[in-house]
Amino acid sequence: MNNFSSIESNKLNKIFVVLSGVFITNAIIAEILGTKIFDISLFKEFSLSVGVVIWPVVFITTDIINEYFGKKGVKRISYFTIILILYVFLIIYLSTKLTPNSYWIDINKIDNTGNPFNINFAYNIIFLQSTGIIIGSVIAFLIAQLLDVFIFQKIKKITKGKLIWLRATGSTLISQFIDSFIVLIIAFYFLAPEGKAWSINQVLNVGFDNYTFKFIVAILITPLIYLSHFLIDTYLGEKLSKKAKEVALKN
Repeated sequence: MNNFSSIESNKLNKIFVVLSGVFITNAIIAEILGTKIFDISLFKEFSLSVGVVIWPVVFITTDIINEYFGKKGVKRISYFTIILILYVFLIIYLSTKLTPNSYWIDINKIDNTGNPFNINFAYNIIFLQSTGIIIGSVIAFLIAQLLDVFIFQKIKKITKGKLIWLRATGSTLISQFIDSFIVLIIAFYFLAPEGKAWSINQVLNVGFDNYTFKFIVAILITPLIYLSHFLIDTYLGEKLSKKAKEVALKN
């Protein structure tokens, strides 16, 4: 950060560490839990991935990082997060290959209906995601992040730094539309296990449900964007906050 003094850089680094922690944690949790599909009734019946509930936090954090650290900051944390996601999947895969302890796979374990179940099999089914899901989620994540960064900066330049809600919500809604369909098309249509591929109609239905939910959540949590800006601006001070935003936009 050659544009800032050591004191200013120290403050900005602390903010970047906190935002990066929030970003990475939620991205990895969303990837791990994202294979579960659940139904929820609002004004209609939605079929959603658990990851959809968490991803809006990731994209909002993306916009905040973009605001204060620019495209370079977002790209840096996005590439690093992809490496960490792949690392997590590798460790999970290796864990499923370990020989289970006899006590852990006790045949006396029963489910809530009174039937015995194989806990090692359940563990593998839950945590061992298909190659298609891993590839689809990583590709969708990268494309959506780069698109979010691009749109955010374009809107910010057009509005001359005004209308925070427009650039944050607008970039999120467009990037999440792409994200909602890419991961499903790759994971459940093109690279699905034999005999388990979804029809294109099923992909579109779940994709639109996911996006509709994301759209609603993105609108509802817009106040959190302003709250985050307020807290960061208060910590940095008006002068440093304005300087960071100007440098982020310029770079």
